Amino acid sequence: MTQSDRRIHLIKELLAEEPQYRGYKIPGDEYSQKRLLRALINVRLPKPISDEFLKIQDEYLREETLRKGITDIRDLAPVRDGIYLWQGDITTLRCGAIVNAANSALLGCFAPNHGCIDNAIHTYSGIQLRLACNEIMQKQGHEEETGTAKITPAFNLPCDYVIHTVGPIVGWRLTEKDKKQLASCYRSCLELADKNRVGSIAFCCISTGEFHFPNDEAAEIAIRTVEEYRAQTHSEIKVIFNVFKDTDLKIYKKLLGAD
Repeated sequence: MTQSDRRIHLIKELLAEEPQYRGYKIPGDEYSQKRLLRALINVRLPKPISDEFLKIQDEYLREETLRKGITDIRDLAPVRDGIYLWQGDITTLRCGAIVNAANSALLGCFAPNHGCIDNAIHTYSGIQLRLACNEIMQKQGHEEETGTAKITPAFNLPCDYVIHTVGPIVGWRLTEKDKKQLASCYRSCLELADKNRVGSIAFCCISTGEFHFPNDEAAEIAIRTVEEYRAQTHSEIKVIFNVFKDTDLKIYKKLLGAD
């Protein structure tokens, strides 16, 4: 089965699940097919699906990630003892765990083809991730609190785990509460990683972007919290600060002395 065959099969299966999609014509070009498949995965509610679908989905997603290229933490050079800085797509990073900037529902982004990291992680992990998150939330019985974290398998991502944390949403001005909650996100993720014997963790820029936390202050809190945690607990966990934007790369380089 080729990637094209897999993609069309998956689209047909997802379209067939919902009566409102009946008669929908699948586009003929690869780009439009990929966007349609991603959109269908994004909007799908957490419900059971066949083993055959999962097998084909897993083959498809792993091949897509291989084509994008995987970066292994073993190939990165630390900028400080146990601290790394890497710019790139976090869904292609092979390490112990990657951190997802989640919302309080913890089910992933439902907006079709949205550009947030929550959307990307759920897209390339596969629909199993939303199912796993839903199981956690059903048992918990309430929304995830800001500053806390949960861990799941990574499924089709090259990392081992995904750690989901809910960062603060900044209003018209940054408050001390926002700062404390962001620090709590980083510490909660580190504690959860160590509890699960995860050897390395990659942090995205939590709460920046959609949640409006100022990038420079967010980076300062991230680095300070990680270094305090490692010093206080004597943890040997390796920490990757993953950035996507050039702006964040410049900020982290300056703060880490990696210019």
